[in-house]
Amino acid sequence: MIDAAPPEGEPSMPSSQPIFMKALWIGGLATLGLLVLCGGIGWWIAGSRGFIGGVLGAAFAGVFLGLTIASIAFANRLVKSSFYVISFFAIVVGGWLLKFVAFFIAARMLRDAPWLEPKVLFFSLVGSVLVSLVIDVFLVQKSRLPYISDPSPSA
Repeated sequence: MIDAAPPEGEPSMPSSQPIFMKALWIGGLATLGLLVLCGGIGWWIAGSRGFIGGVLGAAFAGVFLGLTIASIAFANRLVKSSFYVISFFAIVVGGWLLKFVAFFIAARMLRDAPWLEPKVLFFSLVGSVLVSLVIDVFLVQKSRLPYISDPSPSA
């Protein structure tokens, strides 16, 4: 039997890491489903303009929300580094800033697009965010995570 515990004094991956990986997987599947659903509803409401709005709204939500989870999961891999806390927050906050700038640019570029139905885009974006929040709540509720933080390597 292989001992999965790290050697004494060596930090291990945070216990929340499997939850983030599961959230990425389920979020990706939900995004694929929402692309089909929002695109279909958009097509039904406004034809090709609605289809584009529905698909873009679901895609934006999936990518932006996935970037947050992915940045945290990636930053957790640096747990053995002596500057883990600094690099963790730099990666996560950098991801947030990247998403903010990307959202601002996308909103400016799509503002007056004649090939896009903005109401379908808006509602598919909001609906996709709500689905993501439901997934996150479900995963956290079903997770087996201790109420206290991971033990520090010096303890």
